[in-house]
Amino acid sequence: MGDSTMAQLGSTALNNSSPKKVAYFYDSDIGNYAYVTGHPMKPHRIRLAHSLIMQYNLYQKMEIYRAKPATRGEMTQFHTDDYIDFLQKVTPDNMDSYMREQGKYNVGDDCPVFDGLFEFCGISAGGSMEGAARLNRQKCDIAINWAGGLHHAKKSEASGFCYVNDIVLGILELLRFKKRVLYIDIDVHHGDGVEEAFYTTDRVMTVSFHKYGEYFPGTGELRDIGIGQGKNYAVNFPLRDGITDESYKSIFEPVIENVMKYFQPEAVVLQCGGDSLSGDRLGCFNLSMDGHANCVNYVKSFGLPTLVLGGGGYTMRNVARTWAFETGVLVGQNMDRTLPYNEYYEYYAPDFELNVRSSNMENSNSREYLEKIKAAVVDNLRQTGPAPSVQMQDVPRKPFGGMTDEEEAELDDLDEDENKDVRMSEHQWDKHIENKAEFEPSDDDDHARANGATRDSGSKRTFTDFGAEENSELDGKRSKNGGAEANGAEVVADEGNDPDDTIDDIAVNEQAEKDVVSEKEQAKETPKETVDSDGDVGMADSTTAEDSTTIKKEDAEPEVLKTSATIDEPDVAKKTSDKAEADKPSETEDKAKEAETPKEPKETADKPTDKGESEAMEVDQPKDDADKGKEEKTGDSGKENATSGKGAEEGKKEEEKKGDGKP
Repeated sequence: MGDSTMAQLGSTALNNSSPKKVAYFYDSDIGNYAYVTGHPMKPHRIRLAHSLIMQYNLYQKMEIYRAKPATRGEMTQFHTDDYIDFLQKVTPDNMDSYMREQGKYNVGDDCPVFDGLFEFCGISAGGSMEGAARLNRQKCDIAINWAGGLHHAKKSEASGFCYVNDIVLGILELLRFKKRVLYIDIDVHHGDGVEEAFYTTDRVMTVSFHKYGEYFPGTGELRDIGIGQGKNYAVNFPLRDGITDESYKSIFEPVIENVMKYFQPEAVVLQCGGDSLSGDRLGCFNLSMDGHANCVNYVKSFGLPTLVLGGGGYTMRNVARTWAFETGVLVGQNMDRTLPYNEYYEYYAPDFELNVRSSNMENSNSREYLEKIKAAVVDNLRQTGPAPSVQMQDVPRKPFGGMTDEEEAELDDLDEDENKDVRMSEHQWDKHIENKAEFEPSDDDDHARANGATRDSGSKRTFTDFGAEENSELDGKRSKNGGAEANGAEVVADEGNDPDDTIDDIAVNEQAEKDVVSEKEQAKETPKETVDSDGDVGMADSTTAEDSTTIKKEDAEPEVLKTSATIDEPDVAKKTSDKAEADKPSETEDKAKEAETPKEPKETADKPTDKGESEAMEVDQPKDDADKGKEEKTGDSGKENATSGKGAEEGKKEEEKKGDGKP
């Protein structure tokens, strides 16, 4: 074809066109999926097309969206539950466990199991359904989803590299608001999956231009026109190898014109399979990029809400260039034929041009053959009669189906925790709405903490720490949490204290301090009066201090015996006795203290407050332990006599010796 003809076809992009509001759907994750090594279907081609679209600044004339992936509930509006459940569960690792299901659902050869199969289907179907929904809401005039157009998938079967039929799902969404929907397929293969879905209805007319004969899928004969209420609403135009731009235009425009005349659709779905281009790996047509784009421009000229989808196409560089050019046709922008530099620039060697040329392939479609088929198709369209009417009914506000909480949770967990090396999808990154470093300590805080200017969170001090500072200075040792080390008993701070536990500890310590203060005040207020041998208070006594001490020791002896017989912790007793021996007062002080009546308050008041040990003895120690402490102060010999079970007489003799100051 000459350059003049190419320029004429290319200029049609700007003819008879008014500004349209275009919505463009693209998900960057789509290019991450790969069928299997050596498979002709390569989702990476969509990423190439998107790169060209952005480099040509076409985004300035359309709105770009990333649709939410279709859910299981949305897919089952057309497909069976069992089939979708199988696609959701099967993986390359467990596919051996689903051998029977693979045969049942035709998964394995042309439609292999690959990583992320269900997610790939969700992205493809989600863009088509969201595009149809925006057309219904009149948010746009044209919706584009190059990741869609998988027209071979059946209700419960995969076919022709297609698993989920996003086209059928998009048409079903359009039918919620539109009375009649027209489907046009310019893929080299017959759109059998879409035709089969709407073969018995008059609300959807399917029109397919495809290679027929010894060619996949082997359907799409001229006589296949639908059945029942859908009779004459399935249009098939079988073609032979090597059709050119002029021949294709001579049949496409008259047929679509008659379809618009008799069917009068309210919306159009256009499948733009790129395998009808010249030089495709699997195709056998001879269309150039301009001839292919002419079909897009002609459908656009009717001004109907249009959903434009991708499809086949197995020579990536040609598919990417054609879809980018057709995007420019839809937004009404004339595009430079010299490709702008982009991240996939080397794919377009050696010419680096925005063009796919026809070859010298022989055209097997004679003029007589094409005219004969065209006449039969138009005759079938006349038999459709007036445009079918549709009874109006309430339309649900939300699409049918939806995602349950369990399905949302399962979708959120995909690839997040199982394999840390797997990259996160764009949808997963969208859930991180806050800055990851927002709640992390800054470098300045770390530097200050290293220099001792900031106290670690595990070293927070409690209220009782400040009351023990004076005693801790004498010991010269402090534990990490500010507490003193008493008698070699090391106090270790818990770095991970729970806030509730810390509050409880503070409350206990505060109560202990209150008890100590109250006992001190009580000791100060109590008058110090002497008691004679007869028990009289404030009266002279002829008995010497030594006799008084002996009598008081005899009174306390039975209680000491009872206390010593119930001791279960000899280590604690030994430690307490050692401390008592070390703190033993002089003989004169001992006599003065023993002459005082309220012994326990006085003894408590004179003792220093020690956080490590004294508080625990004063708060938690029962009365028996307090009496035991008094007995231990009398010396090791009295303790041994008491704990060995000796009688009161032996204890009395020992105490008399102690009172005389003898060793």
